[in-house]
Amino acid sequence: MKPPYELKIDAYAHIIPPKYREAFYKVAPKIHDQQIMACPPLYDLDRRFRIMDKYEPIRQVLNLGRVPVEHVAGPAKAADLAQRANDEMAELVIKYPDRFVGALATLAMNNMDAALKEADRCIKDLKFKGVYLHTPVDERPLDAPEFLPLYEKMAEYDLPIVIHPMRRADHPDYLKEKTSRYNMFSLFGWPYDTTSAMARLVFSGIMEKFPNLKILTHHLGGMVPFYAERIRQFTQVMRSGEEGLGLKKDAIDYFRMFYADTATYGNPTALMCGVTFFGADHVVFGVDFPLGDTEFGDRNYRQTINAIAEMDITEADRKKIYEDNARNLMRLPI
Repeated sequence: MKPPYELKIDAYAHIIPPKYREAFYKVAPKIHDQQIMACPPLYDLDRRFRIMDKYEPIRQVLNLGRVPVEHVAGPAKAADLAQRANDEMAELVIKYPDRFVGALATLAMNNMDAALKEADRCIKDLKFKGVYLHTPVDERPLDAPEFLPLYEKMAEYDLPIVIHPMRRADHPDYLKEKTSRYNMFSLFGWPYDTTSAMARLVFSGIMEKFPNLKILTHHLGGMVPFYAERIRQFTQVMRSGEEGLGLKKDAIDYFRMFYADTATYGNPTALMCGVTFFGADHVVFGVDFPLGDTEFGDRNYRQTINAIAEMDITEADRKKIYEDNARNLMRLPI
């Protein structure tokens, strides 16, 4: 069933721009085949556009794909890589306005002075629509004190921080082992890390301190919508105990402040769970393009669009998810 309206805004689509790819390879040559070359639409615009054409009109907000710069380089080089990536994404947005409606800034999170300056440059000069972080940040949680200036800055800009999980393969599933098996570090670990990052931002009081902070989470907020009542009950117990959280409201109210994408790979039941929890105003269209897909994004677009069509929601709410929420959240020009 085709939706009765047209435009779809993919709120953050991964890309590896060609000039950045060359600079990245010089720093991390071993990642070439494993992480990037196996997914051509990451770097091949013709392959990307052919997939997008199937779902036209569709527009993408670009963000850097795959490995965080702080995972492969020291503070100075990571800052240089971030700047290169941002410059090239800005060029792509200008060159292909009928494909890309904006971009999210990559920041070297192991160099906070540079990260804050780059956020300013990207938003003020390059007209970017938010910033893009991974969690954990080099094994540090997002509520680490050194990250607070970024949250304050983004709350003032009234633009989103988009968080994407990035647990590594050497993160074991059991303490007696040295690495993850069966790809579980990504399959289950990434949605858990999104959930954990959200919890740390809530329990630490950051969401309370910055009530205007807008954070967009991947995979529909991880485990949070499904476990909403468990979260509510456990945190109420914590609140009434001797070591309470010190929050003014129930913790679950702060979890509802987050935004979430539709990257559940085509599951209308899961999507309904997420929309019920966050509300239709806080869910944006996103499929993790072109990753996590044997068809390099084609399948994820097809299945997600079909799943959204099957959802028991109003056409106005469907339009919010596809277009309006991203437009408002990122102040998009279209």
